[in-house]
Amino acid sequence: MKSRPAKSHNLSFDNTEIAFRGKSNADLTRAYWLFKFISINFLTKIGPSITNAALKLGLPVKSLIKATIFRQFCGGESIAECEQTVAQLHAGSVGSILDYSVEGEDDEEVFDHTCEEIMKTIRHADGDDRIPLTVFKVTGLGRFALLEKINAGQALEAAEKSEFQRLSHRVDQICRLAHELNVRVMIDAEESWIQDPIDSMALEMMGRYNQEQVIVFNTYQLYRNDKLASLQADIKLAVSEQFILGAKLVRGAYMEKERERAAEMAYASPIHSDKQSTDNDYNDALKLCISKIDFVSFVAGTHNEFSCELLTRLLEEKGIPHDHEHIYFSQLLGMSDNLSFNLGSAGYNVAKYVPYGPVKAVMPYLFRRAEENTSVAGQMGRELRLISEEMKRRKLK
Repeated sequence: MKSRPAKSHNLSFDNTEIAFRGKSNADLTRAYWLFKFISINFLTKIGPSITNAALKLGLPVKSLIKATIFRQFCGGESIAECEQTVAQLHAGSVGSILDYSVEGEDDEEVFDHTCEEIMKTIRHADGDDRIPLTVFKVTGLGRFALLEKINAGQALEAAEKSEFQRLSHRVDQICRLAHELNVRVMIDAEESWIQDPIDSMALEMMGRYNQEQVIVFNTYQLYRNDKLASLQADIKLAVSEQFILGAKLVRGAYMEKERERAAEMAYASPIHSDKQSTDNDYNDALKLCISKIDFVSFVAGTHNEFSCELLTRLLEEKGIPHDHEHIYFSQLLGMSDNLSFNLGSAGYNVAKYVPYGPVKAVMPYLFRRAEENTSVAGQMGRELRLISEEMKRRKLK
């Protein structure tokens, strides 16, 4: 039986009063029924196709989406609309990570617009300690197929070389602005068959902009069986080339897609064969980063209670302050409030992703959240149990 690390003094992830302090009774009721709906796998699977069809037909479903799943998992349609969420999180000692979550576009004008929007989030975070981190996806700035071709080692045509130069310029623009304003920016991980050029760009940006303090973070998906080794190699590189490695540690977001593609194309899946192997690598990554804390600044992106407890225990054992500037916990808006707000209340650095964008454009993100909640073992039961306990606690007051 796996032993659980001891929690830090006064930290309990079952404290629903702290977890839901910023939620009204109506908020809790809405969240309860939304998670009930998401827990029905059949509805979650057919929901995206029905919703997309309704939006294409111009049916009046936008207001329903915005009042339910969008309200739970997104901050608004613009940076300004996110202000209420940012203030509410800050009141609970939790920071915000503004995340422009428009996906699936394939046009140079859209890529330029997305680049400018990401830079707006960085300018907005400048001087605002409520927003300690920002984030972007490289596929918001350039074509997926272009990255796929580079990842496969295929030669680029002249037009494609120019296209990649524009993509690289956008990435550098963002990171250079972040460096100028001293705002930390994370580069999200994506599918394994486009990840190599993303990793290369991230390391190049870190070498350029993380000389004196951490600005740029790359993301390590520890459900991949090679990413713990990648993290070890990148730490060694950072030490030898004298820059600070920025690492966001996550388990991963594309497991089913990764395994299906590997099976269809008859190559070995890059994903661990079982959850325990993923958990082991994730927790080993936490230990590795703590052991190299002078050279690594990391964000523990996790909804796993055991991993959160482990990290708090490691800080206690090493005598590292809860609010060490190189260590952040992170969760997604609308999920695992019991982790975020209890950690924040106990003095740890915590920030939640606050996605935003036009309702129709962020639907791919919202569908992934629904799928993730049904696929992660115990996630729905845990969310529903905690909400139910808080509703009962309030009735007994």
